[in-house]
Order: sequence, then C-alpha cells, then structure tokens
Amino acid sequence: MDSGVGGISVLQKMVKLMPAEDFLFFGDSANAPYGTKTTEEVRELVFRAVAAFLEEGAKAVAIACNTATSAAVRDLRLHYPDLPIVGIEPALKPAVERHPGGRILVMATPMTIREEKFHLLLSRFKDKAKIIPMACPGLMEYVESGQADSDEVEAFLKDLLKEFIIKLDSSQSAKNNISNKKFPCTSLDAVVLGCTHYPFVTHRIRNVLGEDVDILDGSLGTARELKRRLSEAGLLRDEAHPAGQVVFRNSDPSPEKIALSRKLLDYEKL
Repeated sequence: MDSGVGGISVLQKMVKLMPAEDFLFFGDSANAPYGTKTTEEVRELVFRAVAAFLEEGAKAVAIACNTATSAAVRDLRLHYPDLPIVGIEPALKPAVERHPGGRILVMATPMTIREEKFHLLLSRFKDKAKIIPMACPGLMEYVESGQADSDEVEAFLKDLLKEFIIKLDSSQSAKNNISNKKFPCTSLDAVVLGCTHYPFVTHRIRNVLGEDVDILDGSLGTARELKRRLSEAGLLRDEAHPAGQVVFRNSDPSPEKIALSRKLLDYEKL
C-alpha cells in the first residue's frame, strides 16, 4: 500500500524480484497526501488498509510509503506478530557509504522529516556526512496527477533546489575544465529520495542538478527484504510457478487513477 500511486516505484522492484507472486496494490489517493497529516490520522488509515488486505487472505504486507512506515509499522508488527510486514526508509546508509564526508540531501514529506524514526536515522549517520533534510510539500502531487514527466514539475524542482546550484560563468568553466555534461554544477554529492513518489521524477531532478549527483531510493532494499521474509516463512513461490498477476485498487476509484497506476508500473525512467 501507499498513500497514493508512489509506492508503485517499490512494486516495480518486487515484481522483478518475485515474478511468481500475486500482488494487490492499494493506493489511498483519496486521502493523499499523508505527509501533511498527523501521525494518528496516518496510523488509522494504514491499519484500515492492512485489515482489508487480511480479509482478502494476504500472506504478507509491504508499506511502500516512508510516511506510513514512520507512523504505523512498529505498531502494525506488535498488532500482527505473525504477519511478515516490511516498510521503507530513506536510503541514507548506502548514500553515506558511497559518499563519506559528503553533502547529502534527503528529500521527503513534511511528516517524514518530523517523525522520530527519521531523526533516529539521521543521528546514526550525522558524524559521517553532512546530511541536509528537506521537506518537499507539493512534489508528490505532480506524480499523483500524472505530471511526473512534465515541464511544470521541473520548474517546481528548479525553485525547490535552487540553493544547491553553483553558478559558474564561461571563464570559470574553462578554467576548471568543466564539461557540458556536468552542467548544472551542484554543491551536493548525493540526493536521497525519501518518498516513494519521488523516483518517478528522478530524471527531472537530474535535469536540474546534473548527471554527477548520485540519486538513491530505498525501493530495492524493501523488495529484497520482502523476498527474504517470505522465504524465511516458507511462503515464497517457486520461480517455476507461472507468472503472478498485479491488481490495482485505489480509494479514488476513477478509471484515470487506475490507468495511471498501470502506466507507472511500466514506467522506464526510474
């Protein structure tokens, strides 16, 4: 589940890693965004969705939303101790390992930035890199409205990230032997995408920050953890099993939202 359609970036990795499994994806777009709600509101929405999954016989649950993970995963595991439950968190650890001592921007929803879980994550790595949290209200809505690959979202990102762009004139560029590929220059070594909607705008972030900035998200790690948990529990289907199916549901049941979900599953720019 996700607060909307962003978690499909995680679903993509899961389908590739576990092609024999059947997946039911629930997007709560009618209640999006979660990132501006209270912890209690998000927790209630997540518990409601998980209860619906279990009524349909789900053998495991993935919370493919950083905000929902922060708000509810710990309580879910206490409430359902025998159910494999995985969540997601910003990929800060691999970013720090790749760029020790570097400048790392973490883009996330306002609620993810506020939550204790995020601050505990920051505290683990604060002495290993310069970590810059950035709340990005409004960004996930571009994905929800089908504008992930739009000039409008790129303009939004240019304004959001403008403080990290280094302006160089032509003489400085020649002096420092900076190739055209490296424009625009940035003061960042890496960007961590702390919302599952954000991978769908990765290419637009690259247009703003340039090709040399490392961009990371936690989707593959979550997919691997789900596979590991299923395997440990003896619940993983053998890959010789016929290919599974993916079913999309959404609290906004409009045909357009379901069509967008299918389109994002096939998105090739992640």
